[in-house]
Amino acid sequence: MPMTPDIVPSVPQPVPSGPSGSSAPARATRSAPDRLLSVLGAFDLEHPALCLTDISRRAGLSLSTAHRLVNALTEWGALERDDSGQYHVGLRLWELAALAPRGLALRQLALPYLEDLYEATHENVQLAVRDGAEVVYIEWLSGRSAVGVHIRVGARWPLHATGVGLALLAHGDPEFQDEYCAGPLASFTPYTVTEPARLRRMLADVRRTGVAVSSRQVTDDALSVAAPVRGPGGSVVAAVSVVVPQADAQVPVLVPAVRLAARGISRGLGWHPDKGA
Repeated sequence: MPMTPDIVPSVPQPVPSGPSGSSAPARATRSAPDRLLSVLGAFDLEHPALCLTDISRRAGLSLSTAHRLVNALTEWGALERDDSGQYHVGLRLWELAALAPRGLALRQLALPYLEDLYEATHENVQLAVRDGAEVVYIEWLSGRSAVGVHIRVGARWPLHATGVGLALLAHGDPEFQDEYCAGPLASFTPYTVTEPARLRRMLADVRRTGVAVSSRQVTDDALSVAAPVRGPGGSVVAAVSVVVPQADAQVPVLVPAVRLAARGISRGLGWHPDKGA
C-alpha cells in the first residue's frame, strides 16, 4: 500500500533572515507583520522545534519582543509549546494551509489518480506545484522497495533539477523562463543540468513531447518522468511524476501511465482538451 511519511530526508532549507547581530535600531524599524512572520520563519525542516532563545536569535528579535510574539502566536494556535519548553508549528497553521487551492484541495482531487499511477508502477509517485523558482511537493506516495528520494510533503527543490520542476518551468511565462535559465543553476550531481542553453533545449522538448524526463539530476540513481496538470483554462497548475531506478528505467512504458494520471487530474480540475493545449 502507498505511504505518505511525515518526515523523510530533504535538502537543508535556508535559515530565515534576521541575523543575531542585528542592532536594536535596525530591529525597531521592522514592521509588526515582519516581526511576526520572522518568528514563524525561524522554523524549518532542520529546526522543527525551538526554544524561545533560539527563536529570538533566528528571527533577529530581542528576547522580550520574541517572547511577546511567541505568546500571541501560541495563544492563537500558530505555535504549540511542549513539556520541555520548546515550541513547534501549531495545527492552526495546518488548518489554514488546507484552504489553499493549490494545497490540500488539489491533493484530494488528485489522490485517486496518483494511487492508480502507483498501482501501475509500484514506484514513487509525486504531485507538485511551482512557487517562484522552486517546486513544492504537495503529495508523495512511496513503496517499500522504491528508489530512495530526497522528498517529503512540503519539500522544495529548484525547478531545473526535477521532472515535475521541468514540466512546470517549460510551461511558465517566457520571461520567467529566460530569467531562470540565465542562472545560476544549482548542481547536485555530476549530471545536473547547469548550462542555460541545454536547459532551454530540454524545456523545448518538454513542450514538444508533453512529458519531462529528468535523469540523475538530484541523485545519480534515479530517473523521473513527469507530465503537466492543467486547470480549467488550459494553463499548467501542477505536475505529476513517477520516480524509478535509473539503471532499469523503461521510459516508453512509464510515459503513457504518467500522461494518463496527469490528464485525469486535469479533467477533474475542469480542463477540456478541446478548449486548451
